[in-house]
Amino acid sequence: MTTYKYIQDPGHGWIEVPVSEIRALGLKPSHCSYKKGRYVYLEEDCDALAWINARAAAGRPVNRDDLVEIHTNHDSPVRDMARC
Repeated sequence: MTTYKYIQDPGHGWIEVPVSEIRALGLKPSHCSYKKGRYVYLEEDCDALAWINARAAAGRPVNRDDLVEIHTNHDSPVRDMARC
């Protein structure tokens, strides 16, 4: 089973997805998402939903158990990454 990090700070959240999966699904994340190395951090309000829908359409739905929640009470380091 593949798991994905769902990173949240007090103001927002992102799902960490490998760049290879983003490309395979034909997605183009907006400037609201971030990238670093082999991962894209999909913004929870728009880009993450597009990813969830694309996986469902590909016959690989995302289940709640696929997401590992990571919370911080301060700004997440994701905010310091390069935007897509």
